[in-house]
Amino acid sequence: MPDTSSSNVELLAANLAAVQERIDEAAARSGRDGKQVSLVGVCKYIGTPLTRLLVEAGCDQLGENRPQQIWEKADQLVGTGAEWHLIGHLQRNKVRRTLPWISMLHSGDSLRLLRAVNEQASRHGQSQPVLLEVNVSGDESKHGFDPDEMPAVLEQASLLEFLDVGGLMTMASLVGGQQQARRDFSALRQLRDQLGENCPENVKLDDLSMGMSGDFEVAIEEGATLVRVGSALFEGIDIESHRA
Repeated sequence: MPDTSSSNVELLAANLAAVQERIDEAAARSGRDGKQVSLVGVCKYIGTPLTRLLVEAGCDQLGENRPQQIWEKADQLVGTGAEWHLIGHLQRNKVRRTLPWISMLHSGDSLRLLRAVNEQASRHGQSQPVLLEVNVSGDESKHGFDPDEMPAVLEQASLLEFLDVGGLMTMASLVGGQQQARRDFSALRQLRDQLGENCPENVKLDDLSMGMSGDFEVAIEEGATLVRVGSALFEGIDIESHRA
């Protein structure tokens, strides 16, 4: 029988190289180096075996929407060099179990959550990297802060000793295609620039996490430093047979 694991690793590596090339080209169009953009490989709904193959193919920054998936996969992939990013909503009752596994929380979407993360991080005696999620599209179905409240949010976040705020995150509107996505991404970049003029000293706004498989190139052109790419990495693979 053919070695499907080996062939899948080769396919994943080829997909990864193709995505990286697109990242480099989009970065060049915005006057940047592709090395200034980090790829987070989103493996939501994908089982641990295929996730392991993705790491073997060269993608060691992994993103999950659900904390429960991180608990399971991270435990099984200890020693592989994988680092985990939680990109979906985090409920406060899951903070304690989640923080030890993640290198970054992209979805800091409320002050109550930020305070809970700070409290838990203080028990470990180390800061937790966090991005603040902003709902720039105004979509009521999305989590995140209203852009107008961000100056006050930064002030409150700056008081939380064990939060390492490094930037902003957003999700593009579900409607309007790439043109609307570009407007949303541009709005987040402009907001970051405005906030940076009076940013608390212990808060950094270096990172912009925005863009997924369908619009990550537009996001990079508008300033993204982190892109969350899933389906483009799994093209040609029978995903249904690898569901979590």
